[in-house]
Amino acid sequence: MKRTGGPRGKKAGAEAPKRVAVVACPGVMLLDVTGPCEVFAAAGLVLRSLGRTGGYEVEILATGDVRIETSSGVSLLARSHYTEGRGRIDTLLFAGGPGVHAAAKDAALLRWLRRTGRRVRRIGSVCTGAFVLAAAGLLDGRRATTHWAFCDRLAREFPAVTVDPDPIFVRDGDVSTSAGVTAGMDLALALVEDDYGRDVATRVARHLVMFIRRPGGQSQFSELLEAQAGDRGPLRDLLGWVAEHPDEDLSVEALAARAHMSSRNFARVFARRVGRTPARFVERIRVDAARRRLEESDAGLEEVAAGCGFGSADAMRRVFLRVVRVTPGDYRKRFRTKPAGARSPGRPADPPNA
Repeated sequence: MKRTGGPRGKKAGAEAPKRVAVVACPGVMLLDVTGPCEVFAAAGLVLRSLGRTGGYEVEILATGDVRIETSSGVSLLARSHYTEGRGRIDTLLFAGGPGVHAAAKDAALLRWLRRTGRRVRRIGSVCTGAFVLAAAGLLDGRRATTHWAFCDRLAREFPAVTVDPDPIFVRDGDVSTSAGVTAGMDLALALVEDDYGRDVATRVARHLVMFIRRPGGQSQFSELLEAQAGDRGPLRDLLGWVAEHPDEDLSVEALAARAHMSSRNFARVFARRVGRTPARFVERIRVDAARRRLEESDAGLEEVAAGCGFGSADAMRRVFLRVVRVTPGDYRKRFRTKPAGARSPGRPADPPNA
């Protein structure tokens, strides 16, 4: 790897690469490490394709042996043990995996994190790496998230942390935490956008065939997938039909007729198998559909509301305020993938070796 500061003889005023260190413990999840690393590496390719300097120098630091066996059985070779790292770290990320709970009890590691956390420009975690940051006290008084399956445990073990189980990542000042696995790539993409702008981040996403922007405020959960995972019976096909037809009559009576059941029996069976009432499920499906249309289209609010079964923009607004905690208009401003009314641009130049 290149030394920090870049090669000799670079042009005066050229920006040096930012050093990113990903800390990994035994049993780390492979994608928790390699996902963000690939985003930062792709940013360097994109910058060079644009004739720009900067980018990132990425390294893995081990909490134990430099040969790290991951949870998938694939081994990673770290540059060094975390105590042997040299040079100024710009961004420090702690990756998740089964080994984080033992790491969270390693007093020497926690001291190093507290000391290093004061020196770096920003620090963060991927997935359950949040447990180690929390054990070091770096999340005290902050909002944070982790993989949805571990949010309750994080909140229980670290009551000084305000755990939000819904977002795919949370950024509180210079400390960031992400949800499970692939969400680490979304967080890394947001950090790239901070450093080099939206155009570079967009090109990185295109290069990696990622969602162009999956902002932190978006939910970890898919209402349909969660419901289908909990049902193995005859409702499974109906759930898919509801998701594909949010503008249809989705009353209990109409859905019961499609399921060839009485309304009373349908409501009882649905609540038992899906874990929520038909009305609650339909509402969330319509919210998910509206979110996608607000992000991806230029349709007006009345059109979006009608197409997603809300009936009116006012009705959609009331539901959004209750469920998403922002208005549809504010949601679009924050999360849309292109400016309203903009034409789709031509394909940007691909980075080398794309």
